[in-house]
Amino acid sequence: MPELISVILTTYQREDALDAVLRALAHQTDRAFEVIVADDGSGPPTRAVVEHRAAQADIPIRHVWQEDRGFRAAEIRNRAIRASSGTYCIILDGDCIPRPDFIAVHRRLAEPGWFVAGNRVLMSRELTERILAQACEAEYHSLSQWIALRRRRQINRLAPLLSLPLGPLRRLRPRAWRGARTCNLAIWRRDLDQVDGFDATYNGWGLEDSDLLIRLLRAGIRRKDGNFAVGVLHLWHPESDRSLLPDNQRRLDAIATADRVRSIVGLSALVDDTRVGQ
Repeated sequence: MPELISVILTTYQREDALDAVLRALAHQTDRAFEVIVADDGSGPPTRAVVEHRAAQADIPIRHVWQEDRGFRAAEIRNRAIRASSGTYCIILDGDCIPRPDFIAVHRRLAEPGWFVAGNRVLMSRELTERILAQACEAEYHSLSQWIALRRRRQINRLAPLLSLPLGPLRRLRPRAWRGARTCNLAIWRRDLDQVDGFDATYNGWGLEDSDLLIRLLRAGIRRKDGNFAVGVLHLWHPESDRSLLPDNQRRLDAIATADRVRSIVGLSALVDDTRVGQ
């Protein structure tokens, strides 16, 4: 029996996008996974979406919630990781639609001692609104459809939608953290435990993912590229408030010049406080 994969799905007040992502996850060809919705303080409509999809799906879907006290993606991801049961975690944003083989390909790329950095296609506002309003199953679009959309400038690029057997070329950047994002990132749970997960001292948008990657690399975990394999479809959204980015940049500068591997406030700080389904 294949090992259980946990999808840590981050969301905040975006019920239409979350519903599309949960629908796409429910249609995965690989069924040995669970979904933990990491909810950074949304209201009852988000919980209703999760409950509706959970009742319909034949995969476990759980809801982990924390109070809305601003952008706290690092902390809610830690809460969801604590509540998960898988040996391998895929961190995915709640506005990134996975294609049907997303879990299967991530499983195929998984390798002890490595994390896998996936990539994404950015959709235009117009395309995003049409997909959500019409409940289009964009994850099933053919390559010819995506080419037509690219020609109309409705997506920013095609490369993440192509599949190439890169083999050892995926290991050409084992020490690179730049360019990897937690909207599509796969990490062994034991490696997350080793570095104590995300650092919850990061508040506001930005750089908590870079902090995690720097510490993983320092712990000896290497990067494997998921390009041309596990690209996701990123729905348009307004730019997040970046007013706290300078503070987060100072935190990142500090960890980049230190020798610390573990979070200042990480998984271990949560103990039994998972707040499931609140």
